[in-house]
Amino acid sequence: MREQTVRISVLVENSVKQQSLLAEHGMAFWIETAGRRILFDTGQGMVLQHNANTLGIALSTADDVVLSHGHYDHTGGLYQALDSFKDAHVYAHPAAFTPRFFQNPDKKSVRSVGSPFSSPEDLRGRVGQLVLTGAKPVQIADGIRLTGEIPRRNDYEDTGGAFYLDEACSQPDLLPDDQALFMETARGMIVLLGCAHSGVVNTLDHIRTLTGCTRIHAVLGGMHLLAADENRLRRTIQALREAEVQKVGLAHCTGFAAMARLYTELPNRCFPCVAGTQVTFY
Repeated sequence: MREQTVRISVLVENSVKQQSLLAEHGMAFWIETAGRRILFDTGQGMVLQHNANTLGIALSTADDVVLSHGHYDHTGGLYQALDSFKDAHVYAHPAAFTPRFFQNPDKKSVRSVGSPFSSPEDLRGRVGQLVLTGAKPVQIADGIRLTGEIPRRNDYEDTGGAFYLDEACSQPDLLPDDQALFMETARGMIVLLGCAHSGVVNTLDHIRTLTGCTRIHAVLGGMHLLAADENRLRRTIQALREAEVQKVGLAHCTGFAAMARLYTELPNRCFPCVAGTQVTFY
């Protein structure tokens, strides 16, 4: 395990920690470790630059930018602040460039929820290097990896939803591009989630399979438990408890009811991972 300090700052989230920051529906983390700076997801793009400036973070110093998947609330900031990443490696799955749609609850209307980039060519030549991820994990740096595509093996994490590849809502979007970032530390793995469309437990199981490491110290980010039924909530909490995860940063698409349940069931482990949150792992 790496014995490096990992400092994580939340740049974009649905809520804020202090008055000078701005909120939007989205997710973005700034990671500093071993002299490396990584931006994991970028929000919609309306608040990334403002919040980075407010927190004293220069986006142009990013060595790497990772897109967890191709939804607008995770990719828009890259588009808006693209000039800041001329020297950065940008990691994205090819499916992150696919047009995407969400069927609204009324089941009559549809909205576009895809990335502002229509193909990888939109980024080539405009960033330091575009790295297309796939089924296999990708190493960003020593002890820092992306999961690649995450197998969906358990029977209780419904990873579907009202996501489609066409406006007629005839082609379900399975979101194969969903990926997480994980870092090795002396205390165990630190895992960052964008939305965990593959399922939180599926994600953690995959990381354990890839690494052989059973110790997961912290999990931060969106868990997409907004519409989770009682069985899924109960078993997700059970899995986090059995994994002895010590820090659970709740954010974005986890959902209010699920957050409340997690706080109740896992006392002293959960914390709000809102914009402005800064946490250091040793």
